[in-house]
Amino acid sequence: MTVQRERWWQHAAQVASTTPGLVPVVKGNGYGFSRAGLASIAVELSPLIAVGTVHELHDLPAEAVPVVLTPTLRMPPEQPEGHHPPVLTVADPLHVEVLAGRGYQVIVKLTSSMQRYGTDPERAMALVAHAQQVGLRTVGVALHLPLAGDDHARRAEIVGWLPHIDPSLDVWVSHLAPDTYAGLPGTHQYKLRVGSYLWHGDRSTLKLEADVIQTRAVSAGDTAGYRHSRAPGDGTLVMIGAGTAAGVYPLEGGDSPFHFARHRLPLLEPPHMHTSMAFVPADRPTPTLGDWVDLQRPLSQTAVDELVWV
Repeated sequence: MTVQRERWWQHAAQVASTTPGLVPVVKGNGYGFSRAGLASIAVELSPLIAVGTVHELHDLPAEAVPVVLTPTLRMPPEQPEGHHPPVLTVADPLHVEVLAGRGYQVIVKLTSSMQRYGTDPERAMALVAHAQQVGLRTVGVALHLPLAGDDHARRAEIVGWLPHIDPSLDVWVSHLAPDTYAGLPGTHQYKLRVGSYLWHGDRSTLKLEADVIQTRAVSAGDTAGYRHSRAPGDGTLVMIGAGTAAGVYPLEGGDSPFHFARHRLPLLEPPHMHTSMAFVPADRPTPTLGDWVDLQRPLSQTAVDELVWV
């Protein structure tokens, strides 16, 4: 992945500077940048860094205050000396009991229309009180909103919850446009978790490619690959150095994710581990050994081997 450093950072810094309460999300594969690498950048925007699970607490900068977004039934690992303890998420009394007496700061997860983690309005403040009683410090509540629907519907979910939430607790939200977030009712204080929009908001600064490892001329009907797939015509097999080990799969509908000279490179068979085998018909532009081909994949699902800042 090649990143236009100055323009990429300009976008991230502008989002952070105009979004009070912004919390950068650095989880999973670090949105293609790696968690460790992206976390070292994210702390320049905010001391709070949101990670996915307690298993993602390693390799964070000492100055970061990690916030774990997914409830846990396991104690987090000991943090290195000089590092901040994590802020953890609870959504059920059992999550609270696991952490009882440890003094952690916690965020109580509220249920949303996603129907995933969270407690309902009738039990939310009781869970807050329970956490306090067993030695935890509740610092906020979190409402994880779906991608489905529009900002009006997501805002309505938040507003519907507010009468049930103690105004002394920060309300953590997600998946809101900046204008919608800025217009939330002034009865509460908010924090906005931001991942994709922060790191991938200007996609023109990012380019994902894979290199050509070898090519081989074939005739119609020749067999090749793990499954002895037949070449659909005369052309060239192109072995590309990216496969399932890097999170590379066919696109929805089965299309190839690879392009060269503005032409899609059809797959002879699905990618496997570290290689994808494409077939280029004889009348199409054909990459040669050492060329780079464009790769169309969600960066949050791709393991990038080389990150190049330019």
